[in-house]
Amino acid sequence: MDQNQESNHSSKALAALKPAFVKTLPITTGFMFIAIAYGFYMQRMGFSFWYPTLMAMTIFGGSLEFVTVQMLLSPFAPIQSFLMALMIQARHLFYGIAMLDRYKNTGWKKFFLIFYMCDETFSLIYTTPVPEGIDKNWYMLWISFLDYASWVLSAALGGIFGSLLSFETKGIDFAMTSMFVVIFLEQFLNDTQHLTAYIGFAAAIVCLMLFGPNSFIIPTMLGILAMVTLFRKQIERAGGMTK
Repeated sequence: MDQNQESNHSSKALAALKPAFVKTLPITTGFMFIAIAYGFYMQRMGFSFWYPTLMAMTIFGGSLEFVTVQMLLSPFAPIQSFLMALMIQARHLFYGIAMLDRYKNTGWKKFFLIFYMCDETFSLIYTTPVPEGIDKNWYMLWISFLDYASWVLSAALGGIFGSLLSFETKGIDFAMTSMFVVIFLEQFLNDTQHLTAYIGFAAAIVCLMLFGPNSFIIPTMLGILAMVTLFRKQIERAGGMTK
């Protein structure tokens, strides 16, 4: 790469940074509250700030990171942990399929685009047009990186301040519950059909009654998968699973 090519490459990267930064500001704000709460939560459960930091860097899946705290405190159960992680993050399989065209010809950036993928990043890249005159690959990479960096830094700050500050943390573990409630409500309000939401809600209630609060999650996931498969045509006609 000669000097002119390198200069052009840097110019494209810098030009894409500003619109990507503006676009990710709302997500950064949301990530700060949830990730800092996650860092506090891990501190409260007895983990050093390195744990939320490293888990945020390597897992980078908010709901899975919260669930992993309980996995670390529970007896060693690798198969159950694997199935739990697979079911929580299985939606990324569909993200990957949806992004096949957008991530074509992205070169070395493709690895980072895949690794930095999360719900919010997927929504931005999939639905937001690239500003005119901005390099698409750099724009997608900056959005992905900024979302990732804001989550990791916020989780680290939560862990650090959680170890330095002494205050009553009773009830902070409710952050995980509230996060899932917010995700559910957001999905419910934005969806054109609510059949999948009703299926998830009904499956959770039935399995909770049948298996109890300590064992109902995996049967619920399997029940949701079976019901969505069974009612796939009705869901598609109602406007779901086709976007």
